[in-house]
Amino acid sequence: MNTQEGVYILGIESSCDDTSAAVLKDGVLLSNVTASQAVHEAYGGVVPELASRAHQQNVVPVVDQAIKKAGITKEQLTAVAFTRGPGLMGSLLVGVSFAKGFARSLGIPLIDVNHLQGHVMAHFIREADQTTPPKGTPPTQEGNKIPPLPFLCLLVSGGNSQIVKVNAYNDMEVLGQTIDDAAGEAIDKCSKVMGLGYPGGPIIDKLARQGNPKAFKFAEPNIPDLDYSFSGLKTSFLYSLQKWVKDDPDFIEKHKEDIAASLEWTIVDILMKKLKKAVKQTGIKHVAVAGGVSANNGLRNAFHDAAKRYGWTIYIPKFSYTTDNAAMIGIVGYYKYLDKEFCPIDAPAFSKVTFK
Repeated sequence: MNTQEGVYILGIESSCDDTSAAVLKDGVLLSNVTASQAVHEAYGGVVPELASRAHQQNVVPVVDQAIKKAGITKEQLTAVAFTRGPGLMGSLLVGVSFAKGFARSLGIPLIDVNHLQGHVMAHFIREADQTTPPKGTPPTQEGNKIPPLPFLCLLVSGGNSQIVKVNAYNDMEVLGQTIDDAAGEAIDKCSKVMGLGYPGGPIIDKLARQGNPKAFKFAEPNIPDLDYSFSGLKTSFLYSLQKWVKDDPDFIEKHKEDIAASLEWTIVDILMKKLKKAVKQTGIKHVAVAGGVSANNGLRNAFHDAAKRYGWTIYIPKFSYTTDNAAMIGIVGYYKYLDKEFCPIDAPAFSKVTFK
């Protein structure tokens, strides 16, 4: 049991194909270690069985490195926070099982974290060179460029596309979400169809910077309210490519930059139209973005453009906090610890996409 001053939280993330561990002291990040899995590139997507095996190999050394880099011993830890879901069940079970055993061996509390909540709360991660507010007080927007409550967050990743109204760290309301595929999944699939490889996000992003976003037009869905749909876009993209390649077998290679730019522009346009609608409906002009797709250059530029055009105050995370990482799990764990929201040892993992 920790007898030192301060609250030390160990965060563990294993929802998909990244094994990550982080240590935070009083909400300030001391270390964040991630082991990625290159094995999935050959298959054009994450293979669940291979992912869970890799987590089993990585979880112990990753946690060990995180604790050592934080400059503490495991006996100084106050609590263990872990991703309970959503995600791939096999991957989650590795992290959940390790977290339970580790916490029990140290006699410290266990804290379960919703993966989606973690992405949103990545904006609240503080680093050592940032101003530390009074213990238990969320940092202010002025001091650390962290959004004031309430704010809107566009959460976009390979598995999720949602517009979330954030009233508190434990009070998040989904205003709109995808009814089928997620934006990140659509990008990955379109990249695969083009023969560009996996993961598609960074590849499409890099090519798009060299292309004309208005070169080609793809279908945009007409979905009511604030919900999204990307399945129709994927179909439109596939049929267009098939037609172009039929007329010219080298079409993709000749025009890949323009295709990538046009695809990126279409997806960003779909995302931003609904987000602008949400801002208008709620009157909230503090707007954040989170999730893996928030690393996309086109989306970041669209946020900066919206800030200039509509007077939004925008919040864009560091690249290291866009993808799956344990720091975002640890910061949620810190706030839950302060509220004494602990997890029973028999709490199961869950794979369904939902906010708790």
